Amino acid sequence: MMFNRLFGLEDRSQWGRSLLTFMAVVCLALLASGTSTLAHAVTEGDKGYIMEISGMNLIPFMYLGAKHMVTGYDHLLFLFAVVFFLYRMKHVGIYVSLFALGHSTTMLLGVYFNWNVSAFLIDAIIGLSVVYKALDNMGAYQRWFGVQPNTKAATLIFGFFHGLGLATKLLDYDIAPDGLLPNLLAFNVGVEIGQLIALGMILIVMGYWRKTASFWKHAYTANVVIMWAGFMLIGYQLTGYFTA
Repeated sequence: MMFNRLFGLEDRSQWGRSLLTFMAVVCLALLASGTSTLAHAVTEGDKGYIMEISGMNLIPFMYLGAKHMVTGYDHLLFLFAVVFFLYRMKHVGIYVSLFALGHSTTMLLGVYFNWNVSAFLIDAIIGLSVVYKALDNMGAYQRWFGVQPNTKAATLIFGFFHGLGLATKLLDYDIAPDGLLPNLLAFNVGVEIGQLIALGMILIVMGYWRKTASFWKHAYTANVVIMWAGFMLIGYQLTGYFTA
């Protein structure tokens, strides 16, 4: 595995420390702005629209699904971590498809069958997925336990939780039963379109970065930042669960 090249803390340059500081400021700003900016929250305008319409509205729901994905930074953090060391498009396709399968399954079933699950706990698990993958990228499980978890299975399982997190939010908005299934399918198509757009942007940035000498110098730091952001998500959501 390539992870052994990342273990030395001496590889963290001033640029890496600056990146960590920048990400810390961004995360703190997001937390300070309140729960409406976190995880799977839907804007007030979108919330009102969802609650008012009925019947089949495929294009609007597709748009809302795409908008959710490209603005859902918990999804993007996990997706970024998943593809961090994937160089071949075949491998990217496999992992992203597993994530999409898990995400789509629980989002559709959760809303259609009205699964009542705490949004705080689900979003805390989503934060855990970010921490898990960052540690995996740093080779932590091999060093600590001498084993490598099944990364494909983990991606699918955490995909289930990401989809369930979205379902918990959509259930709060009492979507009209008239046209529910077609609208959910359209929303899911939009989510996958948004995921492809976000993935394309990530791969372009990663492709450029990997061609520079700084990639291996700062890859460890980047995953530390991802892990730290995941821990912040966990802490915030658990605080909300115990204080709400």
